[in-house]
Amino acid sequence: MVTSLSVPRLVVAAPSSGSGKTTVATGLMAALTRRGLSVSPHKVGPDYIDPGYHALATGRAGRNLDAYLCGPELIGPLFLHGARGCDVAVVEGVMGLYDGAAGEGELASTAQVAKLLRAPVVLVVDASSQSRSVAALVHGFVTWDPEVRIGGVILNKVASDRHEALLREALDSVGVPVLGALRRVERVDTPSRHLGLVPVAERRAAAVDAVAAMAAQVSDGCDLEALVALAHSAGPLSCAAWDAAEALLSSGGESSPERPRVAVAGGSAFTFSYAEHAELLTAAGAEVVPFDPLRDERLPEGTRGLVVGGGFPEVYAAELSANEPLRGAVAEFALGGAPVAAECAGLLYLCRELDGRPMCGVLDTSARMTGRLTLGYRDAVAVSDSVLAGAGERMRGHEFHRTVVEPGSGTGAAAPAWGVRVPERRVEGFVQQKVHASYLHTHWAAAPGVARRFVERCRTS
Repeated sequence: MVTSLSVPRLVVAAPSSGSGKTTVATGLMAALTRRGLSVSPHKVGPDYIDPGYHALATGRAGRNLDAYLCGPELIGPLFLHGARGCDVAVVEGVMGLYDGAAGEGELASTAQVAKLLRAPVVLVVDASSQSRSVAALVHGFVTWDPEVRIGGVILNKVASDRHEALLREALDSVGVPVLGALRRVERVDTPSRHLGLVPVAERRAAAVDAVAAMAAQVSDGCDLEALVALAHSAGPLSCAAWDAAEALLSSGGESSPERPRVAVAGGSAFTFSYAEHAELLTAAGAEVVPFDPLRDERLPEGTRGLVVGGGFPEVYAAELSANEPLRGAVAEFALGGAPVAAECAGLLYLCRELDGRPMCGVLDTSARMTGRLTLGYRDAVAVSDSVLAGAGERMRGHEFHRTVVEPGSGTGAAAPAWGVRVPERRVEGFVQQKVHASYLHTHWAAAPGVARRFVERCRTS
């Protein structure tokens, strides 16, 4: 049933990447949580790392809102699903406010998501190298799209009280309130490497300290009452909250009382996953059991299916390789005909070797790090029948890696997984027996039949 629902919410955006969105959004989430509010954390786009910091700040699963992967029609329902029972929701944007999927206009931009959510925007501006010019910058963002409501500005990297006064004076003419001013504080910085911030799972104690520092900085420098009041000004959403069980019903198929056990890789090496995937697997009838390939020497007892998602296996290649018992168990499981779904890092783990170190050897291919970043949304079609999709089914995905596998897709006993149209036509990934391994990160909420199909294959394996 569709009802008109109102969840207090705001979107934290910026003119460009590097302006301080993550510091402000995460700090705001943590500061409001410490005041006793139940805060629902969200991230625009396909990013997996920021939601880990959001979860640490709020104690709730960080959720992604991606209009390219899931379609604009699912943004409201997925938001309401994540925000069930919350007092307020904070949505961190991606890139610059109006930046979206390349060549697709506003699609997947923070601005589009803000409009779909009917949410006010807080613009975080890096003021480190400007004073009066900040007014022209903010005025441009306010007037570019009248449907985007910028409800306030937070000035970041302010040098001094005098600098702050000049910025505030300039912004008086724009008519957008200044809701905070943050000084540059080095201890709030979080370390980065080749694919962005270092995930929470790899630096738990340091991440806790970083989130606490962000919360303190936002609490000291921002008007929290004004920010909460702005969140309460968001309009109602006339849609129903997404529900995994209902999504599976609409995708067809029959239910079964059998609950096959699906092992899902986690730990520091495999941190990339969407919360909805486990929810869909559970709703499809699976018993989802996590395990850590860095530490566990065997798959969970009774495993019938295996999901190995994204992460940083290249960082942990030595440790993954040293765990010979688990590598052997995974190879025996996969080569014995059991269902396996592997994404990006999972693909590398299934290779014969990674940067010269032995991996599971399920696929007759080697992986290595390169200096080239492969990044972007992909429009794909299944080339081969697999445990995830039937040939001809369309899926949207996202690539984000600095590795290559050689030989490439469809070599030896494996067939290609996907045909990709953009940025160039090519085949990608591997389908071998009941193994589906690919660089593409996909969001199963857009195609819940993927979870149903995988669980059904687990029942019959």
